[in-house]
Amino acid sequence: MTAVNIHEAKTHLSRLLERVSKGERIVISKAGKPIADLVPHRAAPVTIGGLKGQLHYDDSAFDVDPDIQQMFYGDDADASA
Repeated sequence: MTAVNIHEAKTHLSRLLERVSKGERIVISKAGKPIADLVPHRAAPVTIGGLKGQLHYDDSAFDVDPDIQQMFYGDDADASA
């Protein structure tokens, strides 16, 4: 692990990123106090269908909800006006 101050990080950002891409961890400090870490990127795996078999619904989930209809379109009396 390497520590650098903000000025050095700004001045040598490209070089620091090259080192990070090779696996090195770099700490950026302000007045000697660590404020940020430069670490190699780790892609998070994406799971599609992660709840398959755990989430159940029936076709009534797609029925029109009268309360929502009323909020959008008002009462029948208002719709005829």
